[in-house]
Amino acid sequence: MITWHCQPFKQLSVETLYDIIKLRCDVFVVEQNCVFSDLDDLDKLSNTQHLYALEGQNIVAYARLLAQGDSYTDHTSIGRVVVAPSHRKAKLGHILMHHATADIEKRWPSWPIKIGAQSHLEGFYQSHGFITASEPYMEDGIEHYTMIKSLPVQDPPL
Repeated sequence: MITWHCQPFKQLSVETLYDIIKLRCDVFVVEQNCVFSDLDDLDKLSNTQHLYALEGQNIVAYARLLAQGDSYTDHTSIGRVVVAPSHRKAKLGHILMHHATADIEKRWPSWPIKIGAQSHLEGFYQSHGFITASEPYMEDGIEHYTMIKSLPVQDPPL
C-alpha cells in the first residue's frame, strides 16, 4: 500500500531525506546522465514542502513544492518530480501530480503554478492542466519548456 506524506524540510527524518536525495540522484544524475548540483538550497526554505509516496519503507515518488517567490516571482512551483523506475508503469506520476497540484492549491490558492518541464514530458504535464509558455530551452543539457497552470477562479463572497 502506498501512503502519501507532505512535510517541510525540518520535519523530514534523516533516513527520509537520504532516500529522497538518493532517488533524485539515481534518476536525474545517473539515469539521465546529467551532471548538475541537485542540492540548490531550495529544499531548506521554510515554505518548501516535500511530497513523497512510501510503499513500505521505500520512497517511490517525490515532488518538491515551492511557495510563490521562492523560485518564481509571481508563481508557485513544482519541481524535482520523480518516480522510481520500478513504479513508472503503474502511472504513479499522474497520482503524484494530482497530489502536488492539489496541495499547492490548498496551501497557496492565489498563485498559479510554473514549472520547468523536460520536453519529452510536455504532454504529461498538459494532461494535468499545464500550458506551454515558452520556446524550448536547454537546462543542464536537457531540452525544457516553461509551463504554467492557472488555478481555478474562486467565486467572490456574496
